[in-house]
Amino acid sequence: MIQQQITLISFGYFRKDILEVIAEEVKHQFLLPVIFREGRLDLSEFYDPARRQYNGNRLLKQVDAEFSSDAAKTLGLFSVDLFIPILTYIFGQAALNGRTGIASLYRLSNERYGIEPDDKLLLERFTKEVIHELGHTFGLVHCINPSCVMHSSNYVEDIDQKEQHLCMPCRHKISIPDFDD
Repeated sequence: MIQQQITLISFGYFRKDILEVIAEEVKHQFLLPVIFREGRLDLSEFYDPARRQYNGNRLLKQVDAEFSSDAAKTLGLFSVDLFIPILTYIFGQAALNGRTGIASLYRLSNERYGIEPDDKLLLERFTKEVIHELGHTFGLVHCINPSCVMHSSNYVEDIDQKEQHLCMPCRHKISIPDFDD
């Protein structure tokens, strides 16, 4: 049997220290090895000029088709404004119980909301979003616990309200032992 792993693929420039922090937290949450790859996509193919955003559904399908494998959960990391047709914007999305997800830090920075930059908060938000989308790939749906990272987030303030980890019921649903086991 092949050991499962999590692959994070950066599409665009991400500082190495940001990726290392995210990888460490992902590894801690899912108890699986995490590797990085750089990916190349012509993002213009996914751009919708009428919305001035990038189509998340199409990006997710492309990342799945071109970059994922059955031996890994794969998450594409982006820094562009994502949408799906029924929503104004998304922070990310994933195939429920699938192998692929995407997350973008575009709408996670304070500057988007006219607030002073805060790199620490940006990193916390992006880490939560990455863990959230990976949770969906492991079969987790939105959690009713408002502090669980799997709680739904429609606004950046919702992300700020959550913790950076899975609650115990969510951990048990995907057979991850308690931290003190």
